[in-house]
Amino acid sequence: MIENINSKKWREIITPQNKLFSLHLKEIWEYRDLLFILMRRDILAIYKQTILGPLWFFLQPILTTVTFVIVFSRAAKLSTGGLPPVIFYLSGLVLWSYFSECIIRTSTFFKDNTQILSKVYFPRLIVPLSLVLTNFVKFSIQLLVFFLVYFYFIAKGTAIHPNIYLLLLPVLIVLVAGLGLGMGIIISSLTTRYKDLIHLTTFGVQLLMFASPVIFPLSGFSNSSFKLLIMANPMTGIIETFRFGFLGRGYFSWTLLSYDAGCMAVFIFLGIIIFNSIEKSFVDSI
Repeated sequence: MIENINSKKWREIITPQNKLFSLHLKEIWEYRDLLFILMRRDILAIYKQTILGPLWFFLQPILTTVTFVIVFSRAAKLSTGGLPPVIFYLSGLVLWSYFSECIIRTSTFFKDNTQILSKVYFPRLIVPLSLVLTNFVKFSIQLLVFFLVYFYFIAKGTAIHPNIYLLLLPVLIVLVAGLGLGMGIIISSLTTRYKDLIHLTTFGVQLLMFASPVIFPLSGFSNSSFKLLIMANPMTGIIETFRFGFLGRGYFSWTLLSYDAGCMAVFIFLGIIIFNSIEKSFVDSI
């Protein structure tokens, strides 16, 4: 009887996790159907039982941009580097919203999916990956809003000068998604033991936005030490490159963009290590 059991070819064999850095890419590919199921669930859950439904995907960046124009451009008289305030703020908000949503949504995935994670086996990275892809759908719609406003200003004759660097858009999207995923996994792993990090995450992300060129251009800083502090934010080079490529204004540097890519690699590396170490016992912690 024992020989018959051992001779069977099992479709799935679950073994203990020994390596701290393991992505389980083969398993993730095999569970790709679950990935899309979770994406569909999250997209429907976001605006289910709301009055405007998916229209919020369009309204959110528009309303935020209008608020920024009133508060920072009209009231505070902050410079936008010679660009129309609407297109300036929208170009920063589109990327920043994707980054912040990836961090905030991913940072609580252990807590939000405890019942599933504690009862059914599947590659745990499927959940944060589904959240990043779900937010990418939202980002794509908001990017469409940006392009509509963008082409409106071009048709209007506004001094906007796109250049070859706009082709870096796919790279910028990967960098934003990687940063959000890596930082979100780190925070989510740590919150299984330190619950108060959940409350600090949203506040910290909002505070970090004010240390980025979302509200003001990097060229507007005359204080070199404060400028270096803004450049230390890994989203700075990404936002400035996006503006430089599409609007012809901004600060572009391969060194700064390489620094952002390095930060992404470090955050993902640390995130996978911490995630794999916590995964063994997270159910007991939660």
